Amino acid sequence: MHLYKNGKPGKIRPDKAFLAALLCLLIISVIPTQSQAEGFRILAAETKLKNNVFHLDANMELKFSNDALEALRSGVPLIVLINIEVRKDRNWWWDKTIAELEQGYLLLYHALSEKYIIHNLNSGAQQNFISLNTALYSLSNIREFPLIDKNLLEQGADYYVRLRTYLDIESLPAPMRPIAYISSQWQLESDWFSWPLKL
Repeated sequence: MHLYKNGKPGKIRPDKAFLAALLCLLIISVIPTQSQAEGFRILAAETKLKNNVFHLDANMELKFSNDALEALRSGVPLIVLINIEVRKDRNWWWDKTIAELEQGYLLLYHALSEKYIIHNLNSGAQQNFISLNTALYSLSNIREFPLIDKNLLEQGADYYVRLRTYLDIESLPAPMRPIAYISSQWQLESDWFSWPLKL
């Protein structure tokens, strides 16, 4: 390998080049990237039939950015939305959406009591937690969520469920939104997670 120093060709020793490359790889692997440090992911999801109704269980990973956590601790409520779809698989046409649900949760820090509050925007239920970790653990785990009645599905057809979760930027206070729209610190959204719905 030839390099040019001061306009003249020179040689670099292979062992130094190897060490430099190894050092770069080590630095890259040690410093966490944004995707490693923060972000939303669906880890696992499944449906179970109970009393003729399909119920959803899901495990999510909700890692908020530093900016989002700072805003939360400053009293800004954060809304996490979960989109759930039941779709019919069709070979010769677009897949048909049979059911579409949106579940919303408001996460709030109450400074006076030093507690984290999760408010279910659909049912109105509210839970209090003494730490952020316990609040996020509860928020990250869906258990026995009623999804769809089996009688609404056609025997012999192929169905699947897909799920995603994201931080609702639109619910932030108006002065914060312009920054949130362009900042990666606020772009917290999982990919769609799909699995077959077995009748």
